[in-house]
Amino acid sequence: MKFTHESIEKKPWLLMVLVLLVVSVGGLVEILPLFFQKSTTEAVAGLKPYSPLRLTGRDIYVREGCYNCHSQMIRPFRAETERYGHYSVAGEFVYDRPFQWGSKRTGPDLARVGGRYSDDWHRAHLNNPRDLVPESNMPAYPWLAATKLNPQDIVPKLTALKRLGDPYTDEEIKAAPEQLVGKTEQDALIAYLQGMGIQIKARR
Repeated sequence: MKFTHESIEKKPWLLMVLVLLVVSVGGLVEILPLFFQKSTTEAVAGLKPYSPLRLTGRDIYVREGCYNCHSQMIRPFRAETERYGHYSVAGEFVYDRPFQWGSKRTGPDLARVGGRYSDDWHRAHLNNPRDLVPESNMPAYPWLAATKLNPQDIVPKLTALKRLGDPYTDEEIKAAPEQLVGKTEQDALIAYLQGMGIQIKARR
């Protein structure tokens, strides 16, 4: 049987199988090598797994949908790097599950926001963004300052991440709840923001 372009198009099931085959092979060729490149699987110098407070803050960042308006990926273009700083490197995100790169920028990219503003600035901004940026359309998050963290919630999270390969020790997991005592969701979110992109910035 001779397979021509026309004969394949007239057989939907054959066309679907061939399309899936091509996409699968193309995906493997594109994705599989990344698992063996050190630049994508090894952390950049100085990068450490999230501390209990920062990890909790990251969960709050995801819960509140911050990724819907803020990307965390600076592309290697002059317009991007002049505004935000060094372009994003895969080794910065080896402890992110899932990563928060995104492409939506209703608000500015946050990949290098760590250390750019003080904790007090972040508190005021989260309580009411328009107090600092009058034209901002970001919603306010005043309840974060009034919501205390449950220190025991961190133990199963760290245990799960350890199983996935993050280098947390049993001692660190056991001691983690103490680091969250008396802290609020706002404290945690600010800690997460203040750690964003600081390894690359320190090397510039």
